Amino acid sequence: MSPADSISDRPAVLVVEDDAAVAQTVTTLLEAEGYRVCEARSSDEALDFLARSNFPIVISDIYLDERTGLDILRRARALDPRCAVILITGRGSLDTVLEATRAGAFDYLAKPFPLEELAQAVRSAEAAWKQDYAWEPDRGPQPMPDMVGNSPAMVEVYKFISRVAEADTTVFLEGETGTGKELVARMIHQSGPRRDHRFVVVDCGALPATLLEAELFGAVRGAYTSADRDRAGLLDSAEGGTVFLDEIGEIDAAFQLRLLRFLQEREVRPVGSPVSRTVDVRVIAASNQNLRQLVAEKKLREDLWYRLRVTSLHLPPLRERSQDIALLIGHFLECSRQRFGKPLRFSEAAMAVAGRYSWPGNIRQLQNVLERLAILHPGSVVEEPAFREALAALDPKEKRRAAAETLADAEEEHIRKVLAATHGNKTRAAELLGIERKTLYRKLQKLRNVSS
Repeated sequence: MSPADSISDRPAVLVVEDDAAVAQTVTTLLEAEGYRVCEARSSDEALDFLARSNFPIVISDIYLDERTGLDILRRARALDPRCAVILITGRGSLDTVLEATRAGAFDYLAKPFPLEELAQAVRSAEAAWKQDYAWEPDRGPQPMPDMVGNSPAMVEVYKFISRVAEADTTVFLEGETGTGKELVARMIHQSGPRRDHRFVVVDCGALPATLLEAELFGAVRGAYTSADRDRAGLLDSAEGGTVFLDEIGEIDAAFQLRLLRFLQEREVRPVGSPVSRTVDVRVIAASNQNLRQLVAEKKLREDLWYRLRVTSLHLPPLRERSQDIALLIGHFLECSRQRFGKPLRFSEAAMAVAGRYSWPGNIRQLQNVLERLAILHPGSVVEEPAFREALAALDPKEKRRAAAETLADAEEEHIRKVLAATHGNKTRAAELLGIERKTLYRKLQKLRNVSS
């Protein structure tokens, strides 16, 4: 139907989607909400609609045909800078999120998404349109993507990076060890206006408070025994760039006040100096600890916690983005091929085990396991036993679990042989096994549950 044919006061919405089922679902949802909807099944049809009618809201898949949703986004925004464009995709990536954000996209949703999430995004777009809100696209240079994953959880990470990159505010990243906090920090730096300056990493957990203060703020000659000359701090060396304070939860309580003052004033006073000076750096901090719990335990100043969490992001563990595991394995195997000249691929069984594994060490653990295989595995195909062996070599818990499974398999095989020898006589089999009959029944029931 034409947008002009309805008496609804809600804005017209153009849905651009080449999947008929998805298009129909979205259209039904929006029409039930009272919106006037037009469907386009190709980029040509979408551009034709945009040329003939005004659509305050456009919902477009990214991957269409010879054109993409990014082309639709640019055309819609060129025709009407107020147009709110919501992009949807089943293959989200950091580069598309950044490009979409810079071109003025209103939102970016990863398939499969809850219908209510899309409905809320459209309502927000409508509210912004009615307030005459306009987005200014940023035409700055785009970084090369260095992150792997297109799960909904990772799309949220990409969206966060794209939103905070230009803001130049303090960012706090929290997440388990190995989830990629430093990588996200680097991408925020590389995507923002400080990209041409240094990115300096400080491991706060590796340095005692006295040394950490001198490392960050610098020291003047004579400040301590070995200070035979003035020494610039890491914050000075990051002038104009970004400093990444890793494991911020490990800093000594005595140093927390000085760090808080720096975050508030952006001033540093070298150890032993009476004079402070201003430095221009962006701060990104990270921790694998629960800082709120540290505040409750009086191990972290509450005002420092609030100052760190101006903008914050929780990085999802790998077990919460299992659909990315195959992509990550492909990525790391290709990196290993380029590094060691050895191509590897996973069998379906090995890939299935990788998808079910909990990955307590997250992406770092996965990378280490794959590097071990690239160096030591003799063949070109990684089968399930070889993958489990590599896991066990780097994970003591997995080694114990594998040993327990081997013992259980041996016990199962022994029970089956004794039953066969006694022609199924469970009383006699229990005697030969040296266990009570009820114990044998319990073991047999367990075997049946496992095999069913």
